[in-house]
Amino acid sequence: MAAIEDAPGKGLIAGISDHMVTLPEFYQLDSVPSEKMSPLLERQYLYGKESTFVKWTAKKGAVVPLHHHANEQVTWIVSGKATVYSQGKAYTMSAGDIMIFPPNVPHEFAFSEDTVDIDFFAPGRQDWMDGTASYYAK
Repeated sequence: MAAIEDAPGKGLIAGISDHMVTLPEFYQLDSVPSEKMSPLLERQYLYGKESTFVKWTAKKGAVVPLHHHANEQVTWIVSGKATVYSQGKAYTMSAGDIMIFPPNVPHEFAFSEDTVDIDFFAPGRQDWMDGTASYYAK
């Protein structure tokens, strides 16, 4: 397990570090609670000041319905396989593939294998923070 310890003189920039009043936030992803979005889909997510990080765990047959959002989205399939539908095209994504969605581009996911999908959103997902996202198949 990773640890935080003092490292005098390391990670400092003169003129910048002197004025910082905050430190990086450190997490163990396995300790972040998992939220069940449907019987086949779970997510774990963290918020930064200007972004959202999410780990999706999808079982074969899981779906994220057609939707769009004001956030840029970077999707990385870590394991498994998914088909992404967007703008009349089907993209088959396998482990190691990355897709970048510009803001407001409609898209949906269909998982054809058990899959781990890491997503990064900028700016952060305000609709998740305030509970107004309504496109998940529950």
